[in-house]
Parts: sequence; C-alpha cells; structure tokens
Amino acid sequence: MRKGAKIGLAVAAAACVALSLFNASWLASTPQGKLVLVAHRGTAQPVDRGVGREGCSALRIRPVAHTYIENTLFSMQGAVAYGARGFALDVQPSADGHAVIFRDSTLECRTNGTGRVSQRPLAYLKALDVGHGYSADGGRTFPLRGRGVGAMPTAAEVIRAYPREELIFTLREPAAADALVAGFRAAGVRIAGNHGFAGAAPALARLRALTDAGWVLDPEASEACLAEYRRIGWLGIVPQRCRGAALVLPREGGWTLWGWPYRFLNRLQGAGARFLILGERDGDGLVGLERPEQLGEVPRHYRGLLLIEDMHDVGRSLRR
Repeated sequence: MRKGAKIGLAVAAAACVALSLFNASWLASTPQGKLVLVAHRGTAQPVDRGVGREGCSALRIRPVAHTYIENTLFSMQGAVAYGARGFALDVQPSADGHAVIFRDSTLECRTNGTGRVSQRPLAYLKALDVGHGYSADGGRTFPLRGRGVGAMPTAAEVIRAYPREELIFTLREPAAADALVAGFRAAGVRIAGNHGFAGAAPALARLRALTDAGWVLDPEASEACLAEYRRIGWLGIVPQRCRGAALVLPREGGWTLWGWPYRFLNRLQGAGARFLILGERDGDGLVGLERPEQLGEVPRHYRGLLLIEDMHDVGRSLRR
C-alpha cells in the first residue's frame, strides 16, 4: 500500500472516531428537566385492540379492573394518585358554546344520550351517564352503567382544577377551538407553556387565529424536523424547523437520530424543543403506553412528556 493511501486511511479512521465521539450519547450529560407522565383521558378503561376497530370502542374494553371512566375529573384524580402530572383530553363544543371533555363527536356509544355533542346544550350533556355504554362482553353486561351520571366536565372545570399540570387538548373541529379559548377565560387561567393542542388541522388553524399562546403538536412537522436532523445532525446542527418545536419521539429506531438518546435530547432541548413519547400510532390519533413492558423502550434518563394510555397498570408500575 502506498504511503499516501495509508495516510488517507488513517485520516478517515481518525475522522470516524472523532465523529463517533462527537455524537456519543454516553459522553453526554444527563438531560435537564423531569419526566412527566401524561395520562391519556385520565385513568381510562383499556380497550382490547385485538377486536375489530370499527364501531363503538366502549364495547371493546377489557374486563373491568377499576371503576374509573375516561375524561372525568374522578379519573384524573385517580391518575394523579398513580403519578400523572398531566393529561391529554378530548374537547367537544356544546350547542351553547361550552367546551366539554368527551371523546366522541356523538353521544350514543358511551352515554344514554343521543345526537351530536355540538347539537346539545350543556345542561343536557351534564345530565348524561358517561359510563352507560361500556361493556367487556359485547353488550351483555354494562359494569359502569350508572357510575358516570353528571360526570362530563367542562374544559373550564378541568383547567381550574389543574392550573399547573401539563394539559394537552385534542380538537376535532374549529368550533372546539372557540369553545376552549372561552373555557380558559371562564376558568380565569391564561394559556401558557403547560398547555398544548393537538388534533385536526382546521381546528388548530382556528385556534392559532384566536391565540398564539401555548404550543401545538403537529406530527407531520415533527417528522420533518427529525428527518432533516437525520441528514445534518452528525455535524451537531439543529435544523431551524426543530427550534421551539414539539417533537413526537420514537420508542423504537431512535438509533437513527445522531447522538440518541442523551446527546440528541440535550441538543434539541437547548434549541427550545419539547418532547413527547407515545405508545402505538392509531391513525391520526394519539395512543399512549398500554403495557408496563413498553417502559423498557424509553431511555432511562428521558426528560419530557410520556403519554400513558393505561394509567392503572403502566402508571402504577412506575411507582413501585
């Protein structure tokens, strides 16, 4: 081998070593901040996803191990007892302009009511039983029936009850944005950095027309940031589109991100990004961790938001 070739190989080897050390996670400091468990809909009844996805998911719950009903203040209190410091909640507008916390746009699946939420006034919604439709045996028995009478909360009630917790509101229609902003005013709480918004693009566009406060979770923008970082992150450069962004991080395949996990987290944290780790993706919806063993896929010193679907089992396993 010629001397010049040897020198070239040595330079290339030295460059590879330097690049590896520059992006080495094990040389990075532990990220700042704290792990925040975000309970999806409070303490919810877990759904058997092995059963058909179509139709009413309240008819696909697993055998009942607790009596919490999703998106209620009681279920949020239970989630806090299991370690939650935030909630991801669904918002629907009522006919008279109130924002209520409820998963579906229609009432028949989970309640003893009928019609669209947006076509019913708050007084009607408040009189419903939100545990009416849950069944683990295809509709033969309903173990939560009667336990959720009057339990559909308004967004204002939740915001007032949890002014410092991380709250992520999922909006499906523009009218929900108007109702939610009005809910913040009714609660006497300003939209701040602990308030995030997710959901349909038209609803989020309407929200941004009303306020620029809080932050927006846009999975497409998050993936665009991560894709660009995969191209140039080896240089230690944080793409402009990542700065101040809310990023959905992978539980698997993180090795494709330069410096994963801790060098990466420190770089992006220094650029003002915030992080959310999910469970599985379910179309355009958010799904949190459903099984305790999924916690092993989360970096040990991860500092950010961790969405928990089954707070009763997964949340409790973190407290043991």
